[in-house]
Amino acid sequence: MRLGVLDVGSNTVHLLVVDAHRGGHPMPMSSTKATLRLSENMDDAGCITPEGAAKLTKTITEFASIAKTSGCVELMPFATSALREAANSDAVLAQIRARAGVDLRVLSGVDEARLTFLAVRRWYGWSAGRILNLDIGGGSLEMSNGCDEAPDAALSLQLGAGRLTRDWLNGDPPGKRRVAVLRDWLDAELVIPAKQLLEVGRPDLAVGTSKTFRSLARLTGAAPSAAGPRVRRSLTSSGLRQLIAFISRMTAADRAELEGVSSDRSQQLVAGALVAEASMRALSLDTLEICPWALREGLILRKLDTDPGTDPGAGSTRPIGVPGPTEAVSG
Repeated sequence: MRLGVLDVGSNTVHLLVVDAHRGGHPMPMSSTKATLRLSENMDDAGCITPEGAAKLTKTITEFASIAKTSGCVELMPFATSALREAANSDAVLAQIRARAGVDLRVLSGVDEARLTFLAVRRWYGWSAGRILNLDIGGGSLEMSNGCDEAPDAALSLQLGAGRLTRDWLNGDPPGKRRVAVLRDWLDAELVIPAKQLLEVGRPDLAVGTSKTFRSLARLTGAAPSAAGPRVRRSLTSSGLRQLIAFISRMTAADRAELEGVSSDRSQQLVAGALVAEASMRALSLDTLEICPWALREGLILRKLDTDPGTDPGAGSTRPIGVPGPTEAVSG
């Protein structure tokens, strides 16, 4: 069946349309994105501004229509850190529900980590052994570690690339001293989370998910996206250190000219690289494998596992707009 996954993040709203059934590989059919920079549309009280809420509602309305015309039998809408932390999130969610007819599910940071881990486990399989996964978003850093499909440890830290750019690196290019101070601060912030994550066991495989890790890997020599998702890509700590020395001296406009870096993410690339570097250092990781699946795929897989309507032999599924049973997102 065809599903639409609507992801409202700190930087972008992303609609992914996939054909999927239980026991099968979800096949992406189309992808639509809009850059809203929701985390930057906040007032001093931590509320999403009326203009930001209006743009978000309009975009969600348009994307829900695209999902319907694409033949999606169900839309799976969710939001992450920007809406999770907004002081007026309930009011914004109510506005979206009333005007767009879409009931956004706000995921907790731990749910993000757990669902992303599920996607990573399915991608690499049981032969990978114990997996440790890192995912850098605009507002938060998710970390997980486990041997099964549910991680033994799952953490969410307010160390997203967009957040750190706004709080620490507002120069263009960022000053050398600010980069050094942020580096030291990140090292201190990650001491306890790294210890908690490794207490459950040392990983057999360390993985990075998210656009940030894919961009960093591409800039250090990994294959371009055109090579396809099954090409092995990795990021090394040594390559990352050299990259930081290079990109931290560039303006955001110059970074946007680099292959694999989009203009809407070039400003926060340095902060994302510093978070990646500090995480790998805290966890004593020399190399991260880059996984093409992450949170959206985890949500799809969880639905296929738990909803009998996704079984090809179980009958028809409910259409968009018809409420279904409540589904938990954390196992």
